[in-house]
Amino acid sequence: MQNGYLSPAEIAEYVVSVGQSKAELSISKQLVLGILAGAFIAFASQGSNEAIHTIKSVGLGKSLAGALFATGLILVVVAGGELFTGNSLMVMALAERRITLRALLRSWIVVYVGNLIGSVLVAYLVLKTGQLKYTEGLLGGFTIKIAASKTGLIFRKAFIMGILCNWLVCLAVGMAYGAKDVAGKVLAIFFPIWLFVTSGFEHSVANMYYIPAGIMAKADPLFMDKALELGVTLQQMEALNWRSMFLANLLPVTLGNILGGTLFVGLAYWFAYLKDARS
Repeated sequence: MQNGYLSPAEIAEYVVSVGQSKAELSISKQLVLGILAGAFIAFASQGSNEAIHTIKSVGLGKSLAGALFATGLILVVVAGGELFTGNSLMVMALAERRITLRALLRSWIVVYVGNLIGSVLVAYLVLKTGQLKYTEGLLGGFTIKIAASKTGLIFRKAFIMGILCNWLVCLAVGMAYGAKDVAGKVLAIFFPIWLFVTSGFEHSVANMYYIPAGIMAKADPLFMDKALELGVTLQQMEALNWRSMFLANLLPVTLGNILGGTLFVGLAYWFAYLKDARS
């Protein structure tokens, strides 16, 4: 430990031990922690939508959304939770033969399901609060617009945007592991997350809130009318459904997130700092 933080090589070693600990958690604990993490990301997603839904400047809106969205990962890391995207780093424990492929895949699946449950739960509760009626229903229309834009992505674009997103997310998680105190963890998380949201990259767990929230909002004629005013077409709204959420967005984005986190962060740093040491 130097200057209150771990070196990149020390972070790599620590990530391996964390990955082993995560894999050894019981399925029930992984599920509960996954639900919590999904809820934390959903809170951040909703707060971002609410803050920017009246902002006309795309760049300014995304910048503000990114600043707020970072709160979600801060909650996961500091308060505790299991987030599918960040857990891509568990591949380093696999590469070190500290966990099995079966244990890795089991953990990913359980946490992914937990994240989905937590995110959809928050989306449902937000709908029931009536918050989407803010600004005469404009927030509800904006929620539909965001969701429709995500289910309207072509597979290749969603996949690549998923890669770029989790490249940054896993860097944020890794740097947070390297910080000694909470303030350091917050700063380590904030800037990479701010960058990925401002860039418009795709995060599978965030989309577990954005898209279900839009699907639920679509049931209200007021929100439908506001979405039309915001430029969403009837065809886009018809294509916004549970099937398109999984096939058109979550499938390519999840695959991209896995590749971005495992290859460009986990395995890259394992190769740089651990491979030769293990040999």
